[in-house]
Amino acid sequence: MVTAGCMPSLGPTGGVGASGPSDDPAFRPQPNADYDSWVAAFRPRALSQGITGEAFDRAFRGQGYLPGVIERDRNQTEFRRTTEDYLALVASDEDVSLGRSRIRPKRATLDAIESATGVTAEVVAAIWGVETAYGTRLGDIPVISATSTLAWEGRRERFFTAQLLDAIRIVQSGDTTPDRMLGSWAGAMGHTQVMPSVYQEYAVDFDGDGRREIWSADPTDSLATAATYLQRHGWRRGQPWGMEVRLPPGFDTSLSGRNNRRATSDWQAMGVRTASGSALPDHGSAAIHAPGGAAGPAWILWRNFDVILRYNPSTNYGIGVGYMSDRLAGGGPLSRSFGPDANGLTQAERRELQRLLNRAGFDAGTPDGVIGRGTEAAIRAFQQARGLPVTGEASPSLLAALRRA
Repeated sequence: MVTAGCMPSLGPTGGVGASGPSDDPAFRPQPNADYDSWVAAFRPRALSQGITGEAFDRAFRGQGYLPGVIERDRNQTEFRRTTEDYLALVASDEDVSLGRSRIRPKRATLDAIESATGVTAEVVAAIWGVETAYGTRLGDIPVISATSTLAWEGRRERFFTAQLLDAIRIVQSGDTTPDRMLGSWAGAMGHTQVMPSVYQEYAVDFDGDGRREIWSADPTDSLATAATYLQRHGWRRGQPWGMEVRLPPGFDTSLSGRNNRRATSDWQAMGVRTASGSALPDHGSAAIHAPGGAAGPAWILWRNFDVILRYNPSTNYGIGVGYMSDRLAGGGPLSRSFGPDANGLTQAERRELQRLLNRAGFDAGTPDGVIGRGTEAAIRAFQQARGLPVTGEASPSLLAALRRA
């Protein structure tokens, strides 16, 4: 989500856009006297910032404390997952197929947005995909409740207080109503998950209907808003975000990292090549990102990658958007695998393990190769049922036991 460099985005099982369904009690208003007192004390502060009493009362009618948003604030996928797991969550082959089908009818719109802003159509589409799975996960959590809960909780009081004030201003200006202002647990809204403050500054009426409409089924204004944000933060027209590269044998990975920038020609002189083995295109200063070491997937990152990170500061997020944009443009999967994880399983083996757990009657969820809480619970249940040590860990020995089961 667009966060002005303060927060990461959300996701499908922890990586895409809005999450926290409203039928979960943790995302329905709960009694909390301290929160209620905070709201009452906040009212005069809001009025001193130009909010009318009528708008404040209308914004808070039916709103309340949401304990679920505090839990989500402490568990943010981009910063906890490996790059391999994150890509499996937001840029799987299934995600790519969905994206290609969803952007086909919006191709003319995306091309027009690229013409107006210079931001590559596929990058804008990839943000749409990573944030809300192309509009299929817009979120249904009331933004006033979410932002006020997080402002009250206080870990990032200044940031969320500003978001809350801007959300109330949206209500006051008539851009939308509190019941339509729904989004993620953190208050991000629309197809490309923009925060209220970003909406106020960057939202555009691209379809010309007189409204900056990001809450409807039509993603046009949301897509244009995301592109406008990137444009105004320095997107370089006609230049790529980065690309997958092949590192030479013996490459010193201490030279990698976003802060270790060198001229593209310097990386070329060190033996860095495109994934196909050809010479690097020169787009100026660049960094190398090699999360799996020299033998795994690696990327060269140019300045437009940094602009993507203005949308969300997680390196995993930037790689997810960039990789998905390449796939949407017709590119293939990564040329190199990440290899076995710390427990000795490859992603393909982790997927097999999940499929076998499901087949044995232990619900591990969608076999995506990502070992999360659901898979760990299924492993523990299987281990207990088979009289095995209950560890909850995915391992080669567990996979072998499942194959025999």
